[in-house]
Amino acid sequence: MKALFDTVSYNSSKLVTKTYSTSFSLATKMLYNTIRGDIYNIYGFVRFADEIVDSFHDYNKEELFNKFSDDLEHALENRISLNPILNSFQYTFHKYNIDKPLVDAFMKSMRLDLHKTKYLTEEEYKDYIYGSADVVGLMCLKVFVKGDRLKYNELKDTAMALGSAFQKVNFLRDLKADFEGLDRTYFPNTDLKNLDESSKKEIIDDIEKDFEKGLSGIKKLPIEAKFGVFMAYRYYSQLLKKLKKTPALKIKDSRIRVSNPKKIELLARSYIKYQLNLM
Repeated sequence: MKALFDTVSYNSSKLVTKTYSTSFSLATKMLYNTIRGDIYNIYGFVRFADEIVDSFHDYNKEELFNKFSDDLEHALENRISLNPILNSFQYTFHKYNIDKPLVDAFMKSMRLDLHKTKYLTEEEYKDYIYGSADVVGLMCLKVFVKGDRLKYNELKDTAMALGSAFQKVNFLRDLKADFEGLDRTYFPNTDLKNLDESSKKEIIDDIEKDFEKGLSGIKKLPIEAKFGVFMAYRYYSQLLKKLKKTPALKIKDSRIRVSNPKKIELLARSYIKYQLNLM
């Protein structure tokens, strides 16, 4: 029965989310059950693509990515895939009429990670972030507004800003792993070997502007999505606060994280703020 295979597929995407990201999984649990599964489906898809280009060093990454890309196209066209992750993603893609250019932009940015290691201009940097983060936010927004085109267009810019903020925080947190492990430099006009406080401040100021814009959109989200997205915002804001307090040289030489007890504390405090409408 196809329905049984679909259930296995959805559970696979949920497992991927829980296994790869405790913070995102925690935030997703705060979404209403009516949309939670579709966010798992999106996350599973983007996580697998990202893993190919970031983690499978002992294999032919380009060959694997090409196969994944071909399987994705087949899944979207035929509404089925024997890859459970792509099978669950195609379901959400069609259910909410997600725009194909969003998927194409994401895959384009992921493909860049196969070979491109430096982003020297602001235009290159923005294009990469659009494809790797903004469009993921837009795919999720389609789910949050249940395909409502008017609401989607109203919140589109703020969703992109929030996606950018999350990605830039990841870049700053993962400087050491990206630079030493993958020889990647995302921030343009920044010498990561000699990252100083001035450069760090410029990066953080830019992220804070994105967060401010993103928060204005969170406040307008449907109730089914609002608290879950607010929780993700609070987590990444806390991570940015830690990065802000951490000397630039230490950021370059270590990975800053939010502890699990702190995440639980954030959840409790975020819920109070949400209930009191103090977002």
